Amino acid sequence: MLIDIDRLPKEGLRLSRDFEFLSLDLVEENAVFLEPAHAEVAVHLVGEEIFVQGEVTARLSFVCSRCLTPFEFPVASRFDLVYLPEELDALSEELSDEKIDQMYYSGRQIDLRAVVLEQLNLTFPAKPLCAPGCEGICAVCGEIIRDAKCSCLVKESDPRWNKLKFYVRDKS
Repeated sequence: MLIDIDRLPKEGLRLSRDFEFLSLDLVEENAVFLEPAHAEVAVHLVGEEIFVQGEVTARLSFVCSRCLTPFEFPVASRFDLVYLPEELDALSEELSDEKIDQMYYSGRQIDLRAVVLEQLNLTFPAKPLCAPGCEGICAVCGEIIRDAKCSCLVKESDPRWNKLKFYVRDKS
């Protein structure tokens, strides 16, 4: 959905819309949409700057990085962005700390679909987990530890301690 800057009303523009994205559009390769992403967005033009504020909500299914089971991941993210004309970026030759956070628009248009997708992708965790304390899969039997079907006793010792064990046995 393209927002034409020249047609933007003085009071701004408010949109409430569902966005259908493909799972391939997401940075998390095992993510699947359970329902379309919904965005509430307000766009305002002040001088040459465009202010985009909004909220993205969605329900996705992720695969846990430890136990490999699917789980539901709800998204509710607020964003507040400022876009500048691309010509301002071309005038400046050096990259400063202030410019790193600046975004630019070109052709007097902003692709709102791309903005929503970017904000959605930024909410994803680096390693999705079904629960913060997920212990994963048993290294011996392959069962999910959380389900308590695994009764394996895995007692691996660090091989660096083996010489010390020899000395402790001799003294007792």
